[in-house]
Amino acid sequence: MANKVWINNSIEDLNKAAAANIADILSKAVRLRGAANLALSGGSTPMGLYQTLSQDYYRELIPWNKIHFFWGDERCVPPDHPESNYKQALDHLLSHIPAILENIHRIKGELGPDEAVSDYIQVLSGFAQGKYPWPVFDVTLMGMGEDGHTASLFPGTVEPLETVTPVIQVNAAYQDRPSRRITLTAAVFNSSRNIIFLVTGEKKAKTLEIALSDRRDPVNFPVQRIKPTHGNTIWYLDSEAAKFLKER
Repeated sequence: MANKVWINNSIEDLNKAAAANIADILSKAVRLRGAANLALSGGSTPMGLYQTLSQDYYRELIPWNKIHFFWGDERCVPPDHPESNYKQALDHLLSHIPAILENIHRIKGELGPDEAVSDYIQVLSGFAQGKYPWPVFDVTLMGMGEDGHTASLFPGTVEPLETVTPVIQVNAAYQDRPSRRITLTAAVFNSSRNIIFLVTGEKKAKTLEIALSDRRDPVNFPVQRIKPTHGNTIWYLDSEAAKFLKER
C-alpha cells in the first residue's frame, strides 16, 4: 500500500496538513461504517496536532461523537500524572471536543502491568473486526524517538510475546521518563487502515534517514516493524527532521 512522505517547512504547517488529512479520513470512515477508530500517541510531538484538531473548525467538521479513542501505548502511571499519555490527550484534545466518555478507551496505567495488559486486551477484544481480535484503526498516530523506537517498542531483542499477543508490558528507560509501560504490538498497528507518523527536530534526522532507507534493521530500529498489511503509511516531517532525506 501507499507510503507517502510529506516534508513541511514548519511544525505549524505539519500540524495543519496532518489535521486536514485526519479529518478527511475520520469523516469518510464515519460515513462508510457509522463510526471510526482513532489510536492516539503520547510524547511532546503530537501535542500541537491535538491543539489544532481542537480548534473550532475541526471541532465542528469532525463527527467526534462517532469516534472511538484508543492509545498505542501508556506509561504505568495514574491518569492524572503529567507523564500519562491519556492526560496529555485529555488536556490538549479530548476536553476541548464533543467526544463521548464511553468512546474513550484508555490504557489503565495505574494498574499493575500484568493487570493493565489483561484489561486492555479485553477492551480491544470488544471491538474485534474481521479476523482480528482487536479493532482496526482508521487512523493510528505514531512518532519516532531519537533511538528509532515507536510507541513503546524499543531497540533490542524483539519480545517473543510481541508476535502472539496484541498488548505487552515493557520496561525501558528513555529520557528520564517512567520506564514501565504498556504498548500495543506491531501486529495491531500493522492492521491499521492509515498510520500517520509525526517526526520533528534535527536530533531525529539521522535515525529517520535510516528508518526510511532500504537498510532493514527492525530489531535496532523498531519503527521499521511498522508496515501496514493493507493500509497506508503517511509521514509528516518538518524540514529539520528531513534534512538528510533531501540529500538522498
